[in-house]
Amino acid sequence: MPWPSRKRDKGAVADKKEPDAKIAKTKEQTSEKEEEEKSAKPPAGSSKSGWKNWKKTKESESGGEESKITYCHWLLKSEPESRLDKGVDVKFSVDDLKAQPNQTTCWDGVRNYQARNFLRSMKLGQQAFFYHSNCKEPGIVAIVKIVKEAYPDHTQFDQKDPHYDSTSRKENPKWSMVDVQFVRMTKRFIPLSEIKTHHLAHKADGGPLKNMMLFTRQRLSIQPLTQEEFDFVLSLEEGKPR
Repeated sequence: MPWPSRKRDKGAVADKKEPDAKIAKTKEQTSEKEEEEKSAKPPAGSSKSGWKNWKKTKESESGGEESKITYCHWLLKSEPESRLDKGVDVKFSVDDLKAQPNQTTCWDGVRNYQARNFLRSMKLGQQAFFYHSNCKEPGIVAIVKIVKEAYPDHTQFDQKDPHYDSTSRKENPKWSMVDVQFVRMTKRFIPLSEIKTHHLAHKADGGPLKNMMLFTRQRLSIQPLTQEEFDFVLSLEEGKPR
């Protein structure tokens, strides 16, 4: 039996360790009609390859050639600390995932149309960062992979679930989920504060994290990553905390 309603979108808040993040009401409070009209696929992205030494390394590996960049990796937020939502504890840490049968679970409870569309774009075998959110120190703790593509989220029909949606119909479900499986822990915890330092530097110098959705759409619990974004963040696990 999967852990109930552990993932969040509706009414999500920014991570506590990012006090200067500007939380706009606009896009997250867009009407359902406007949200549903958005593309079911994440847009193609483009960015300059790498940054400083990282850029030189990647260019050397690829012979200096750059390929077209698309969103092919993901960042999934989940709350590792107890929080009650309509009487149900929505806590779900990476340790909870590892304790599941075959270290696999459904990623349910997403109630934001853009996040849902991202879920529906996920492909079998794609990897994602498991991100601890809304906690004392948010950041990336592990890597997971998609082991089942989008299918109807059962919690939308469960009246006892915090994410029950009385307007959704079984013949035409509004909400989807995917199954994810634990791959490995990152070699070290990669905190939001460190990723943000690189993001700010890349905004100035044109590095791969300049448009990272973790900072441009920080309220979304499902976020796409370009190959360059994923590779750069993954490279941080080899270094010392900044």
